[in-house]
Amino acid sequence: MNSEHLSKRLHTVVSFIPKGSVVADIGSDHAYLPCYAVNKGIAKSAIAGEVSDGPFTSAQKQVKSEGLEKAISVRKGDGLEVLAYPGEATCITIAGMGGTLISSILEKGKAKLEGVETLVLQPNIQANNIREWLLQNEWQLTQEEILEEDGKIYEVLVAKRGNPEEPYSAAREMDILFGPFLMKQRNDVFRKKWTHERKHWLQIIEQLNKSGNQESLQKKEQLERYIQYAEEVLR
Repeated sequence: MNSEHLSKRLHTVVSFIPKGSVVADIGSDHAYLPCYAVNKGIAKSAIAGEVSDGPFTSAQKQVKSEGLEKAISVRKGDGLEVLAYPGEATCITIAGMGGTLISSILEKGKAKLEGVETLVLQPNIQANNIREWLLQNEWQLTQEEILEEDGKIYEVLVAKRGNPEEPYSAAREMDILFGPFLMKQRNDVFRKKWTHERKHWLQIIEQLNKSGNQESLQKKEQLERYIQYAEEVLR
């Protein structure tokens, strides 16, 4: 992978960036995503944010090697701290982290989200935590995609300012867990993911049955509910 040929995962993320955006890519690694977005005329400018020294240096080198120093600002900082002021970016991309960490970055940086129009988020796991955060913070989930690459399954979530309740049905817990848009599509990758998860939950229940404490009982009840949901969506 490089800035001319993105991975399928990152290409999907870029496909949801509105044309003409100022993009802030948080956890930018080699800055491949912002370089691609600027080179293809999708983003008019970008910020590549990194918290670690190694990836920060790699991003600087990549931007310099492509002669994009005027269009892409590489910054070191924790999450949305790299934004100089609220509204500096119109689109935030965060890819390749757990859903809990992505939610934490958004929560800690809430003040910097003023003026941001679009969030494009790609959790490796726990996408449900992001859906919960969006719902609680007045962001409307507008699109979702699920894809498989190199044997791993990823979800991409897109959110805009709007009515956070809109995509959800009365079966709120199911929607949060599986994704309201993904449940409607129920493609082969979706089925593969939740078939595997159901099997994993059954194994966990088997282990919990042996422990027998109260906390295990509560966890077991939740997993049994999730298994029932999975069986319903996989029918």
